[in-house]
Amino acid sequence: MNFFRSKKLFVILIGFIVLVVLIGYSLNSRGHLNFAEKIVSDAVGWVQNIAQAPVTFVTDIASNVSDFKTTYEENQVLREQLSQQKSMVYDLQKLEDENEELRSIIDMTETARDYEPIYATVIARSPEQWVDQVTINRGESDGVQENMVVRTAEGMIGKVLRTSKGTSTVQLLTGFDEFNRVSATVLREDDSDIFGMIEGFDEETEMLLFRIIEESEADIEEGDTVYSSELGGEFPAGITIGEVKEVVADQYGLTRIAMVEPAADLFDIRNVIVVNRSIDQPEDEEEGDDES
Repeated sequence: MNFFRSKKLFVILIGFIVLVVLIGYSLNSRGHLNFAEKIVSDAVGWVQNIAQAPVTFVTDIASNVSDFKTTYEENQVLREQLSQQKSMVYDLQKLEDENEELRSIIDMTETARDYEPIYATVIARSPEQWVDQVTINRGESDGVQENMVVRTAEGMIGKVLRTSKGTSTVQLLTGFDEFNRVSATVLREDDSDIFGMIEGFDEETEMLLFRIIEESEADIEEGDTVYSSELGGEFPAGITIGEVKEVVADQYGLTRIAMVEPAADLFDIRNVIVVNRSIDQPEDEEEGDDES
């Protein structure tokens, strides 16, 4: 028993010495590996590659997810900035259009001396009567009265239908009919003007209907400008209504009707002028005093 135990210890000791020698030999700064070291190195490298593959895969996925998230966030920021820029461009264009419209109104009223303008802004447009009526932010407290003419810088758009203390409802020319008409005229030289009534709106052609009730020697022609007339007693003369585009006969063939394109855009109304003719009243009163 002791013999075998001593032999076993001897083998272990010899093996330990060989291991130390091999370790020392491997740590020596040699330029080449021996055959055994190559086998061990390849085996270790193969195991490392297998162990590293899933780690690299997971790391790449995590990196791609992070990059995708960063790209998405940057895209959202860019979209928001683009939306803000588009909104700013729209607001700027809207301000430029409004500024141009207000300048036109100022230029127009500077040349008008026969009425006192009441400036107003459209604040509402009913969906049920979108084509026929608008609401403005001026009313009785501002001097607005029923049947006053309402216009833009381009021309007449209608008249005041009803008023309250702070607002008024405007009946547009598109809502006029044979019972709610505007006296109008086409000017000619030598006092041979053509008179008629704006008494309707053709929705298909988007034209006003100018029924001619008195003609001069010269016929009405395409391109003639139609103005308001004082013959009806309600509206001041000389406000542009529109331009004649076509002349047709009525359904009975008795009178002719001119199709008039409105001078003002009746579907996009923002800033308007209510024509207050009270400025003429003192002169009329003075004339009455002089006659008496």
